Amino acid sequence: MGLRKAGLALAAVLALGACQNGGVFGGGGGAGQTPGSGNIEESSLAYFNTTIGDTVLFTVNEATLSDAAKAILDAQVTWLNQYPDRTITIEGHADEQGTREYNLALGARRAAAVRNYMVSAGLLETRLSIISYGKERPLAVCSTEACWSKNRRSVTVVAGGIGNV
Repeated sequence: MGLRKAGLALAAVLALGACQNGGVFGGGGGAGQTPGSGNIEESSLAYFNTTIGDTVLFTVNEATLSDAAKAILDAQVTWLNQYPDRTITIEGHADEQGTREYNLALGARRAAAVRNYMVSAGLLETRLSIISYGKERPLAVCSTEACWSKNRRSVTVVAGGIGNV
C-alpha cells in the first residue's frame, strides 16, 4: 500500500507541476522547444518544470521529505548538475491554516529541508538560495483539504526566463 501511495503522490506532483507551469512554458511551440518538433528540449526550463517536476509536497505541519519528494529532488539535482551555470531559488510554502508567523517559519523549514537534501545529494550550496512565502502565495484558494494539500509545498525555481535554455 505504501508503494501505491508513493506512486500516486509522485503522479500528483508531476501533474501539479505541469498545471502550475503550463501558461508561459507549456506546450504549443513555446520557448525551449525545438521548432516543428513539438518536443521540449531537455535543457529548457519547460523540461525541468514539467518533465522533472519543480514542486514537492508536504504533509500537515511537516517539513519532512517523503520518498516521492526525494525522488523528484534526485531528478532535479541530476538535471542541475548537467547545467552547472543554472542557479535556483527554493520557495517554501504553507497552507492557510495557522498564523502568518507560524507559516513563514514552516515554509522556511520546508525550503531548508529541500536545500539540505539537494546539497547532500551533490549540488553545490553556492548555487541555491531559499525563501519562505508561508501562506502568502497559495496555489489554490479555498478552505478545504483539496486546496490546502496543494499549498503545502516547496517549489524549485531555476534562474532564467523565456528563451533561456
